[in-house]
Amino acid sequence: MKIAASILRQWLLHPFRVFAVDDYREWKGISLYIVTLHLAKAIRASSRGERIGVFLPTSGMTASAMLAGWILGRTVVPLNYLLSREELEFIIADAELDAVITVGPMLDRFGEMPDGVEAIRMDTMSFKGVPPFRRLVRRDEDFVAVLLYTSGTSGKPKGVMLTGGNLMANISQCIEWARFDRRDGFLGVLPQFHSFGMTVTTLLPMAIGCRVYYTAKFQVTRILEILRKHRPTALIAIPSMYNALLQAKTAKKEDFSFLRYIVSGGEPLPDAVYDGFRERFGIRICEGYGLTETAPVTNWTLPEFERRGTVGQCLPGVEEIIVGEDGVEVGPGCDGEIRIRGANVMAGYFKLPEATAEVFDEEGYFRTGDMGRMDERGFLSITGRIKEMLIISGENVFPREMEEVLNRHPAVSDAAVIGRPDPSRGEVPVAFVELLDGASVDPSEVRAFCREVLPPYKVPREIHVLEALPRNPTGKIQRRALVPLLE
Repeated sequence: MKIAASILRQWLLHPFRVFAVDDYREWKGISLYIVTLHLAKAIRASSRGERIGVFLPTSGMTASAMLAGWILGRTVVPLNYLLSREELEFIIADAELDAVITVGPMLDRFGEMPDGVEAIRMDTMSFKGVPPFRRLVRRDEDFVAVLLYTSGTSGKPKGVMLTGGNLMANISQCIEWARFDRRDGFLGVLPQFHSFGMTVTTLLPMAIGCRVYYTAKFQVTRILEILRKHRPTALIAIPSMYNALLQAKTAKKEDFSFLRYIVSGGEPLPDAVYDGFRERFGIRICEGYGLTETAPVTNWTLPEFERRGTVGQCLPGVEEIIVGEDGVEVGPGCDGEIRIRGANVMAGYFKLPEATAEVFDEEGYFRTGDMGRMDERGFLSITGRIKEMLIISGENVFPREMEEVLNRHPAVSDAAVIGRPDPSRGEVPVAFVELLDGASVDPSEVRAFCREVLPPYKVPREIHVLEALPRNPTGKIQRRALVPLLE
């Protein structure tokens, strides 16, 4: 498997180079390699299954844990430590895990592993000495290297099967697109159980020999400390993280001056955050797009080609089309479903052949479920999720348009809009807002603010203030979780 061989080659060719710095230590190539061999020895002693779980905080440990599984020819299953115990138990059972690589603090939160599942505790292991070298088990590029479970916003989590070929393809696409090399430094703030954190801030830097700076928990003071001390060149985060940095009084323009790339993904970047960063720090946040099923990056706006309101053009080797309701490809400027084809697209959903068949069309394109439009130069704009679209008096309306207006209100930190059934209009929009610290609003005043920009049928019928909007473990707003609040 090329991805495993590439990372091992970097560690062995540069044994004394620091590849990772986390909240606890520096990780040199030789340290990562030795830890990998010890973990592989522990896996052989504890597990007979085809898959091995990884349940670790964001750190340099994760790379060694993944490589330990791969050199034994095992599929790696990163476990989301922000899920409930019930959800984690479902994933452990569905993936048929008999062993999980972890540390004590993770078990303190989760509790003991289910019966029949061995906890391989890295914090109680001795890593002295070098276990006998074991040749990398040969696997072709179709081997399922990683089983990543989706967040389960529309039912039980599904295991996304990403092959070694999928991962290597996406890493190569990102490197060619952004011209990364070993002089770059990444700031790893996204959790490694998430596809972006796994591919872009773990596997990619390890494969090309550059350094990554990890922190297990997003804290503004810690992020600013890393930026000032280490001066990384790439920061990939989600909009809520950028909003928190924007609100930080101690953040300075020079804190971001060494970044070649500052990229936002996961959900739409509000205009207020984009404009705020540009005005205060003199830097433009570039948006990207991707899905767990695409390993994950498919689009990325480079600073020199940035077009606000788009997520950029597709990466080399990625094919992208927009398809109308009749299943026919539409032209530039027309809305439709985004469909994607390429070597980075998943092999399918684990043990779910029917669900897999449903998401691929006759031409082999993956049906993303996202709505978008493409301009004449191939710049993609995301307009919403098909299942989240509102139909108001026969008109198709996407929440993002209304949320962008709400986010411009001086008291609003973030907003989400959903539809309430209405006998005369079909649906009416209802807004939920999260306020900036110390702010307060009159709902009628917010509606008046919206009326200045939006046509009457798009003005939220109701405005509800929440202490915090519901989010998934990576910070993305979960609109579905707001539906029960309408009752």
